[in-house]
Amino acid sequence: MKIAIGSDHAGFELKKVVKEYLLSRPDLEITDAGTHTGDSVDYPDYGAEVAGKVSTGLSDRGILICGSGIGMSIVANRFPGVRAALCTDEETARLSRQHNDANILVLAGRRTGAATGKAIVAAWMETDFEGGRHQRRLDKIEKLQQRA
Repeated sequence: MKIAIGSDHAGFELKKVVKEYLLSRPDLEITDAGTHTGDSVDYPDYGAEVAGKVSTGLSDRGILICGSGIGMSIVANRFPGVRAALCTDEETARLSRQHNDANILVLAGRRTGAATGKAIVAAWMETDFEGGRHQRRLDKIEKLQQRA
């Protein structure tokens, strides 16, 4: 599975932890879209890079991290076919996959510790979409996107 990961400066430290965890999994191919330092940058640049890869199919899933997670969520959800979910714990991560087939996980770098971040990512990566009634709802979202 191809995973794109990106962050702004506020998510840089957590991104390093998450990336290390992802690299420990031999079943994943990781693309780091940046940033590569803790210097101040603009989150839309990195959010767009990851969301673009997911939207076009160059990556199967993405992970974005900024200070609150809100900015990256807004950016990512502008891209066709992207379902970015800001998750603050393992339960929301599982539900985002089971019910929403979230293909981008967003984390709050200033509110999520390293251990919690890894646990959220693990839960999100290991949970499958349930389909069924949830697919019907995703189809409705897709129709809304086409109308917009």
